[in-house]
Amino acid sequence: MLVGCSSSTDPAVAKAVGAASTAKSGAGASSSAGPSGESKPVYSYKKAVRETVWVDTGRDDDRDGKSDRVAVDIVRPAEPAAEGRKIPVIMEASPYYSCCGRGNENQKKTYDAKGQPTGFPLFYDNYFVPRGYAFVAVDLPGTGRSDGCTDAGGPIDIQSTKTVVDWLNGRAHAYTTHTGTTPAKVGWTNGDTGMIGKSWDGSIANGVAATGVRGLKTIVPISSISSWYDAYFSQGAGLVGNAPTPGALIRTVESDAAGARCAAVNKPLGDAAAKSGDWSAIWAERDYVADAKEVTASVFVVHGQQDLTVRTKNFGQWWDALAKNGVERKIWLSQTGHVDPFDYRRTQWVDTLHHWFDHALLGYDNGIDRAPMADIERTPDHWTTDAVWPPKSTTPVSLSPVQGAQAGVGTLSTKPGSGGSETFTDATAKSELDWAAHIDQPTGEKAGFVTQPLTKPLRVSGASQVTLTATSTTATAHLSAVLVDLGPATIRAYDTAGLGISTVSGTSCWGANSAQDSGCYKKTAAKTKHVTSTVFSRGWAALGTAADAHKIQPLTPGKPYTLTLTLASVDHVVPAGHRLALIVAGTDWGIATRAADRPTITVDLAHTSLRLPVVGQPGLPAA
Repeated sequence: MLVGCSSSTDPAVAKAVGAASTAKSGAGASSSAGPSGESKPVYSYKKAVRETVWVDTGRDDDRDGKSDRVAVDIVRPAEPAAEGRKIPVIMEASPYYSCCGRGNENQKKTYDAKGQPTGFPLFYDNYFVPRGYAFVAVDLPGTGRSDGCTDAGGPIDIQSTKTVVDWLNGRAHAYTTHTGTTPAKVGWTNGDTGMIGKSWDGSIANGVAATGVRGLKTIVPISSISSWYDAYFSQGAGLVGNAPTPGALIRTVESDAAGARCAAVNKPLGDAAAKSGDWSAIWAERDYVADAKEVTASVFVVHGQQDLTVRTKNFGQWWDALAKNGVERKIWLSQTGHVDPFDYRRTQWVDTLHHWFDHALLGYDNGIDRAPMADIERTPDHWTTDAVWPPKSTTPVSLSPVQGAQAGVGTLSTKPGSGGSETFTDATAKSELDWAAHIDQPTGEKAGFVTQPLTKPLRVSGASQVTLTATSTTATAHLSAVLVDLGPATIRAYDTAGLGISTVSGTSCWGANSAQDSGCYKKTAAKTKHVTSTVFSRGWAALGTAADAHKIQPLTPGKPYTLTLTLASVDHVVPAGHRLALIVAGTDWGIATRAADRPTITVDLAHTSLRLPVVGQPGLPAA
């Protein structure tokens, strides 16, 4: 729903609508419901209460002898509290409010001379406060104005943020000043909280939900981490795109004061344990998937299928774990890289998010829980929907690589493999795009296997697996496997600046304004490119994890190892007439790191197969 940059309606109208809502929905409901069954902008944004409280986390992570307090900036409509009515909360906990900014325009929080908040990043406050929600922006420990130490999604981040939810529900303490003793009252909220955020922010939402904290009703994680190991490694192979270690990431966001106090806390996040590729306690305590059974909040997952910052394995394993535990959920999958949906599908995003929060936090029966579960971008700005995702007709299909007449140029067949092998040497300066561009040519750094042109569209929905048996000439080796759609297409330019979007002239406005906080944002448009091949799913592994996925073992040169390599979750349609390719290679330059050695690898094709989650009948040629 597009809303102009104007203040809310007359307070008398708000009061009348509020009375009708309370009578209809019960005393605990927000007062901003209109006759259409959705919250309406009936409250004054300019007159909203803007305040900071300091929530006591009950921890002393910065070891200064005092309990840490996190800064919680709040903007909420004044009218409900004045009339004795309580409202729900939309909350974003972030390390980026001071250092780096949020959104496409890198917005930061702003404050007046007395330190009271005046400007909040993004549109959440402008749009939702006039509709009867509070917006709460939390500085993660060790960032912004908060005490303590941030720990890259670990127990400090999660438990401190959970304490804010506890405070909103009357189970924790907060104060009106950073060091004072005057309690901050929380009588204006009913405690019902929804968390939202992109990247690190959304990862915190995942982690807090995995605690099962009471009062957290929904989360909206955007391009977010579900297991921090999988942000830095893939089955032992290091990944490029984040800071080299969690410790290095922390140094980009922590305040100067935290940097001086938190060296001991941060040290384990930057030493060899965080660099080796082995699973450790560091990663176990940042694995939210393991605690998915504790999630009681509904979850609206949003992710770019070409996100090479937070790879799509993160949403896939989280989604599967939530499904296993019966969590109410919804998903959007775009063609972009690491991009917020506000910047690639703005009108639909605001409208959908509005109805999602109205349903989850106000209890409106607006039908969003009965709407299609999945929205998927097929080509730039063209979306399809599915009632359930993955679709119920999804079944596994096995394909076998077959040796061809030229080295490294084979075929994919629905028939079992007939033997043979392929050999390639790791070329550390070649990437998946190089491999795909030369799929029909014998090159020394990859082995490619291609189907005949498809007789009908092939839809791959979920995570694929490649099981292979390989030998290496060296004691260390990294393997990559990618799926490629071979055929002409126009796609979002996910691998260029903007990651699939461009900022264009003009603005659009979403909610109300104040002198210090505009609800208007620069417009964006799809940034596209024409290609002859599209890499649409990827996976990487250290061959030394063949025996134990959590530990890299030295290889014995010439000894065969059997490894199952899981590719990232996707939903992609290979059109009829295109070909499907599987490429197996070494270092995926710019995405996955090289091993210590530069091996030559031989793959035993008789013991190698590709398992695809396919929707309906695949239309795959036999050979």
